[in-house]
Amino acid sequence: MNKSNILLQKFFEENGFIKADIESYNNFIDFELQKIIDENREIEPTIIPINVDDMKIRLDKIWVSKPEITEADGSKRNIYPVEARLRKLSYAAPIYMEISAHINGIQRESFQTQVGTLPIMLKSRYCHLHKLSKEELVKKGEDPYDLGGYFIINGTEKTIIKIEDLAPNKMLVTKNNTGISAYSGNIFSERGSYKIPHSIEKLKDGIFYITFTRVKRIPIVPIIKALGVLKDEEIMKSIDLAEDSNVYVNLYEFMDIKTDEDALDFVAKKIGITQSKEIRVERTREILDKYLLPHIGVLPEHRLQKAKNLAKYLQHFIRVSGEELPVDDKDHYMNKKIKMSGALLSDLFRINLKVLIGDMLYNFQRIVKRGKIPSIKVIIRDKLLSQRIQSSMATGNWVGGRKGVCQRIERLNFLQTLSHLQRVISPLSNTQENFAARALHATHLGRLCATETPEGTNIGLRKNLALLSSTTKEASEEEVFASLKGLGLEVEE
Repeated sequence: MNKSNILLQKFFEENGFIKADIESYNNFIDFELQKIIDENREIEPTIIPINVDDMKIRLDKIWVSKPEITEADGSKRNIYPVEARLRKLSYAAPIYMEISAHINGIQRESFQTQVGTLPIMLKSRYCHLHKLSKEELVKKGEDPYDLGGYFIINGTEKTIIKIEDLAPNKMLVTKNNTGISAYSGNIFSERGSYKIPHSIEKLKDGIFYITFTRVKRIPIVPIIKALGVLKDEEIMKSIDLAEDSNVYVNLYEFMDIKTDEDALDFVAKKIGITQSKEIRVERTREILDKYLLPHIGVLPEHRLQKAKNLAKYLQHFIRVSGEELPVDDKDHYMNKKIKMSGALLSDLFRINLKVLIGDMLYNFQRIVKRGKIPSIKVIIRDKLLSQRIQSSMATGNWVGGRKGVCQRIERLNFLQTLSHLQRVISPLSNTQENFAARALHATHLGRLCATETPEGTNIGLRKNLALLSSTTKEASEEEVFASLKGLGLEVEE
């Protein structure tokens, strides 16, 4: 065997064609599940027992074991994929959670219980086939050359199709052919279950406006002032565009706003909040904290960071609309994100956990109305989460109204299976032209296959990852900051 063959063999032993998808799934179970639990940590029932001042149900810890089956006689044992295929069962593992009840600030009940089952991806860290040798795989009834990276739902092999989307938390400025603004800057701010679109535009009056959720076309300077940056000189410094007449017009227009309270009141009136001034100001603060750029943070201490980021977005918008910088290319792969099975399962689990919490609250409050204090164990229906997740994976109907996300694997030959496991679909409608989105882009080279795409309406919208492409995982901000500081980055306080 020559050296190039040895190198190729080592590469495929360590990486494999679908390593990125398996890593995405491992990351979902190892980290994302706990993040989702932390987002919904405390549950407060609205109806609580008499003589109880404060009642909270806390979700503490979550973990997943290896796939197992409960037989008709109640006995539990491990299940392997070959048995799941033959007996038309789902290859799934129990999800356990640590739950506690706190009455008047004192912990009264704490226990570990099964809250559902989760389909397990073959060859992932939680699969019984993980790290088995070829001989051991043959003994378990498996093809030693099978890639894994798929699920078994009711005996059917299913794969989750990757979805290509615009990168969140990144502003892209594009030129408009129609509408009242020649350019528009758009950013999808994503945090947990929130995905809030923001847009910046400049109208004929020369004022820059921002739109997000229920806040429609509010001048951007009062928003920056409401976040705590009050001095015009400071705003100018943050935008960092010396002698720009566009900014001067905006600062002059709102020079009468001297305090953050005045700015909040101005924004409140524009939104249409009609209560007393104190309530108006407080409600506007809540809206700005919760819905304005939530990816930066949702706490009062993040306001200054939001103001600085808004100023930087405005700077980019001015430079692009002034033709100092080129318009952002939506089809450039730097501005894209591929949602793999881990990210898509996170979305599914997050929504269904909220359904489970709603069901727990309903059961708890129903028993409380009868004059009893129920045990938390009684109010958990473990089949609810399992059924909803398995139903989505069996039908392919996902959260957000997406269809065909989970598909039956095409097993005509090995190459077709490999192609199906690597499939990437675009969320754009196949009935519209979208010429630019369908065209082959220079940045696809080495990332997506340049030739494999169907004929007809889906041409260019259904793609496949290149065989040797790899995807990067999400990195924590702390690690990135530590690296950048080491290269001489100075953090602005």
